[in-house]
Amino acid sequence: MNSPSTETMEKPVYTEEEFALIDLEFVPKHVVIIMDGNRRWARKQGLPPEMGHWQGAEQLDIIVRAAAELGVKTLTVYSFSTENWNRPKHEVEMLMQLLEAYLINKRENLVKEGVRLNTIGKISLLPDSVKKTLNETIQATKNGDRIELVLALNYGGRDEIRRAFIKMNEACEQGKLNFKEITEETISSYLDTAPRGDPELFIRPSGEQRVSNFLIWQISYSEIYVTDVLWPDFSPKNLLEAVIDYQKRNRRYGG
Repeated sequence: MNSPSTETMEKPVYTEEEFALIDLEFVPKHVVIIMDGNRRWARKQGLPPEMGHWQGAEQLDIIVRAAAELGVKTLTVYSFSTENWNRPKHEVEMLMQLLEAYLINKRENLVKEGVRLNTIGKISLLPDSVKKTLNETIQATKNGDRIELVLALNYGGRDEIRRAFIKMNEACEQGKLNFKEITEETISSYLDTAPRGDPELFIRPSGEQRVSNFLIWQISYSEIYVTDVLWPDFSPKNLLEAVIDYQKRNRRYGG
């Protein structure tokens, strides 16, 4: 099986006509996507499930570039959940191999495109070789200033909140935090996403009407966009449509 290519599209993703459809001053700065539908895509193509995951990885490369072109500053994608460990062992191993191959094969291109890689989730439980490759790619891309790509790995929203409360408890025991003074802002500051803030736009491909334990604290006021398009088919045009829909909404924050 061939790994995702390292080819980079030379021409712009969007045309001037497509740019004219949106207000570039009102593009969501933090967008999150659940990369769902890989296995269903493979079944529809008559291919083994792993081919759907490989195509999904290739599609991520395209969407990162498209998001950067639109002016998105942070793209967070659900790459591997805490629940994904329950999948068949051979599939989990394949997903880890895919992740490692993606990080190696795309590293040079990420640097070239000005992409800064980061992660959220409990990374310590990933295989050692994956952690090593991940850290190397994070270091190689640390100066990227066009867009930040955040991979949610071994991530679950409830687990993130659990880990945050453990850290807050430790801070209280050390006298660094007063339990009675904990606010919503305090909790947010102990979450994995603290450095980048809450997302404005939450995109769910594959037509599923649920958030799947993804950033459940952070998306309280995010605009949710659901599309029936499976992730391996999710194109820059679909991303543009999501942003257009976002710009039509009145974000009231409960007011």
